[in-house]
Amino acid sequence: MNLTTLFVDLVDSWWEGARWTVGTMWRELGASTPDPPAVTPYQVIYESGKLRLRHYRATGFARSTPVVLVYSLIKRPFILDLEPGTSVVEKLTRQGFEVFLTDWLPPISSDNWRDFHAYVSQDLAAGVREVQLRGGVERVTILGYCLGAILGLTYTALHPRDVKNLVTLALPLDTSVRGSSLYSLIDWLDEQWVESLTSRYGNCPAWLLGAFFSLAMPMQRMLGKYMGLEQFSERDRYTRACPAFRSWLDSEVPIAGALFRELTIEVFRKNSLARGNFKIGDKVVDLKSITSPILNVVADFDVIVDPNSCLPLIEMVGSADRRNLHFPTGHLGIALSDEAHATLWPQIGRWLGEHDN
Repeated sequence: MNLTTLFVDLVDSWWEGARWTVGTMWRELGASTPDPPAVTPYQVIYESGKLRLRHYRATGFARSTPVVLVYSLIKRPFILDLEPGTSVVEKLTRQGFEVFLTDWLPPISSDNWRDFHAYVSQDLAAGVREVQLRGGVERVTILGYCLGAILGLTYTALHPRDVKNLVTLALPLDTSVRGSSLYSLIDWLDEQWVESLTSRYGNCPAWLLGAFFSLAMPMQRMLGKYMGLEQFSERDRYTRACPAFRSWLDSEVPIAGALFRELTIEVFRKNSLARGNFKIGDKVVDLKSITSPILNVVADFDVIVDPNSCLPLIEMVGSADRRNLHFPTGHLGIALSDEAHATLWPQIGRWLGEHDN
């Protein structure tokens, strides 16, 4: 390996991260960028708290169980409907599922009190009730991606009678795993630092999230180039292939202060969710209370969420019908890769169809 070339690549990766972070800070000061036009038509059917709920109508053979697609809180959700042919929403609706996507509204300074209880037991619970009433159904399918998978998982544990099926994608559950560089960065965030940050800003700023993820990227990009591991450079591949993807990369939003403290200290540092002592409000999140069928999708080449942190889920729940579904892709590839849309999403659709009645 040429050390000079390696150094140049490291500087180039750092500069890309710096540009990304500065751009995010600029947007947070007021120069916001609108979402690109939606690929799949939808209607906003509900808005309360910090939840705006989008409804995408089914176009295929009608299924009886609606899908509540729970997205993360740290970026805009249009990555799930980015381009024709590689749209998760499009794939689900064409398989006959009514899809309801959580479009989380960015918190403002007065929302710094909002915690897991506000997002899960209030906003998400109210959104699920709206879907139940609109569809005349007792139970829904919860399908969550990354941090959205944590929200969906905890909702299911607290409201097991409302959930017919649970699908988790790239779930960061057992955070004692330190196989990814992003997880290792969590060790820097002690309670004093988190309290200082939220005391100063109220919420975790979007520009800080951009910087946090940028720090994890340079080494991964170099590994991809010098070891031939293409999955490590999937961000670069999608940027070249899809201009709208660049907009999504720059779409960070703040995290409400109280939720950021719980997520950072309780979930990631103390591993409370996996250990069974994580509380939302005054209720302990008991994963054994989940008895609905579970499909846990693991991206084997994920460098954001360590695949090994996803795997323990099926041993922690009370479900009899449970399985891990491995797929050879990265964190973004679950939503964007041609391979996932040709193979993975049809598998997920078949599993949902088999568990529909």
